[in-house]
Amino acid sequence: MNPLYLTEDDVVATLGVQDALRLLDDAARARAEGRAENKPRQRVRAKQSVLQVLPAAYGERLGHKSYLVAPAPRGARFLYLLFAASGELLALFEADALGQIRTGAASGLATKVLAREDARTLAVIGTGWQARTQLEAVCDVRPIERVRVYGRDAARLRAFCTEMSARVGIPVEPAASGREAVEGADVVCTITNASTPVLEGAWLTPGAHVNAAGSNRSNAQEIDVAAVTRAAVVAVEDLDQAKVESGDLLHAALSGRWSWDRAALLSDLVAGKVRGRTSPDEITLFESLGIGLWDLAVASHVYDACVAAGRGSRLPIPS
Repeated sequence: MNPLYLTEDDVVATLGVQDALRLLDDAARARAEGRAENKPRQRVRAKQSVLQVLPAAYGERLGHKSYLVAPAPRGARFLYLLFAASGELLALFEADALGQIRTGAASGLATKVLAREDARTLAVIGTGWQARTQLEAVCDVRPIERVRVYGRDAARLRAFCTEMSARVGIPVEPAASGREAVEGADVVCTITNASTPVLEGAWLTPGAHVNAAGSNRSNAQEIDVAAVTRAAVVAVEDLDQAKVESGDLLHAALSGRWSWDRAALLSDLVAGKVRGRTSPDEITLFESLGIGLWDLAVASHVYDACVAAGRGSRLPIPS
């Protein structure tokens, strides 16, 4: 049978944040048990454009997300190719929403294993496309009662707070600064394209958990060195990838105040192979970069759901 072509609408119709949380939990356990393989993101450049590829294998399927980041007005386009282990091409996806949902779910999963169970206040720095699922996922795994959000664009900030208050059913309030949003928060999400820190470690309350999810560039920092060094637990998705892409951790390591042997794999934390939080006052950090295994886990689910629902169109190429 010819492979399926699945659109963004197909993805959104068959994949929610709660689905993705469950799928990433399963994939993390599989990786910790040696049943899944992830390879770090690969990048190649031509002039001002960058092609990025994230491959993985899990169960009876393999796949990769590929996306080209080009100068404006073209921007970025995300595609996913899903294969069966037999070699059959199963589907080609539009994968922007797929990435948005799995990125939020990764922060939700980290929050589930690292944040205090009584966490009730969330701070979010950033109001873009990716910020929505960050907020939603954290609210799914902790009894959040109040959210404070900071963004540089006041109009977009107000619109974001109105939209997300309706979506999650709790107060989502604008803050006048990043510091105002963060001080006293039990969970903090940074989800920006900043090159210099938008979060300072000095703002963090003892016991806070941080999801730093905005940057995957070695020359960019979203959180300062103090935010890293104050963390008793620093979780990453893939250590080799973090050593190339995580500007936050690279700067901390270069400062001499933090070392890579203090990093733990999120998959090992989920599976209980390494210890996470040991006291209510510890600060914990998840350095989210995005990995191919997460993409494969949710893409496989979307494919199965679309086949069952009769969604998608068949491509005029052999599988």
